[in-house]
Amino acid sequence: MTDHQLAAQLAAEAGRLLLTVREELADGTEAERKAAGDKRSHDFLMAALASERPDDVVLSEEGADNPVRLRAERVWIVDPLDGTREFSELGRDDWAVHVALWQAGELAAGAIALPARGVTLATPTVPAPPEYTGPPRIAVSRSRPPALAEAVRDRLDGVLVPMGSAGVKVASVVQGTADVYVHAGGQYEWDSAAPVAVARAAGLHTSRIDGSPLVYNRPDPLLPDLVVCRPEYAQAVLAAVG
Repeated sequence: MTDHQLAAQLAAEAGRLLLTVREELADGTEAERKAAGDKRSHDFLMAALASERPDDVVLSEEGADNPVRLRAERVWIVDPLDGTREFSELGRDDWAVHVALWQAGELAAGAIALPARGVTLATPTVPAPPEYTGPPRIAVSRSRPPALAEAVRDRLDGVLVPMGSAGVKVASVVQGTADVYVHAGGQYEWDSAAPVAVARAAGLHTSRIDGSPLVYNRPDPLLPDLVVCRPEYAQAVLAAVG
């Protein structure tokens, strides 16, 4: 099995496990669903990667950071449940599972599973989003949209499109239901590694908000900002947020 195939398989399997957790705890509290989802998906991914790629290192949102990864050639960067709050609210489908591989300085493979939608987007080949001629659509959180996104909307004369987790927002640009996703103010490598790998495979622009490259497997996994957008909007988006 290639690394691309493994990323896709594990993201999809973790997603099915999370759907089972939701069913089992349908009568539980949101806090119970959050805790169980995070733990069971993390435990599954750690065990599966230990079995399939025993020589690799894993950086997971739900696990202790292992400094060995800084000397490793291959590091899996995973978010076992992206959008814990959305997952905990029964009926919502805007949450995801992220599985990415960093190898020798670059993102080498990645997959975003959208389990409640029955969709997995994975490298190496991801279709470019379909053509769109309407006003640019900027993906934002369902809560109060950040000033950054509003600045992009004003610059592009676009519209804000509310949705859930970071992976879902990037997937929306990949799938063509949004055109731009900008974020600043607190994310980590596991929030964006797999989505960025998938977005790059689809030919999208990916960068920090200052236009610099997104770099992974650093000593501090904080990676607080990013831009993912159709390439034709990149210059205007960076001008709006710079």
